[in-house]
Amino acid sequence: MPSTAENITDNAQLDAWLDSRLDELLPAKLEEIDASKTPSMSIIATKGTLDWAYPPFILASTAAALGWKVDIFFTFYGLLLLKKELDANVSPLGNPAMPMKMPFGPKWFQDFDWPMPNLLMAGVPGFEKVATGLMKKTFKNKGVATVEELRSLCLEADVNMIACQMTVDVFGFSPDEFIPEITDYVGATSFLPVARKSDVCLFI
Repeated sequence: MPSTAENITDNAQLDAWLDSRLDELLPAKLEEIDASKTPSMSIIATKGTLDWAYPPFILASTAAALGWKVDIFFTFYGLLLLKKELDANVSPLGNPAMPMKMPFGPKWFQDFDWPMPNLLMAGVPGFEKVATGLMKKTFKNKGVATVEELRSLCLEADVNMIACQMTVDVFGFSPDEFIPEITDYVGATSFLPVARKSDVCLFI
């Protein structure tokens, strides 16, 4: 095969030479383009309980720290995570995978998984508040940041937080109820093109 275009004498040789050069140069060029691109991630946050508040903020703050562009679309109950007064609770009821750990006492006591039947959780007044307090205490003991702290980290890292306008309207919320950093109130039509272009898209 000719080594340069000047040595080519017919179209077949030209096609073969072009194919060879493309096979040689294209992978490296594509790799170079990919390496220069800023990774992006879109998260759809739909839940407002304490246990489900952590994943979107942890993932978003971590990605932002790595230099990624991050957008979070808060819709339905996830919209509560944007309120000024964040009062997220956790309910073990209907969540059999949730371990009940005690954040106090000797190590063997803290490591024990306490079985809590649904009937007990549903029948004891204030059990949800107790479970919320236990989870917060456990997280604090393990050095895990609070949801408010993680949310602040995301804001400092320029994570773009978007409120679902339809949810705001349906639940009768007012923009005054949300943290002032939230300026984008849009619907799915506006968010989906953003998610489509993202390298990573998560539904939480």
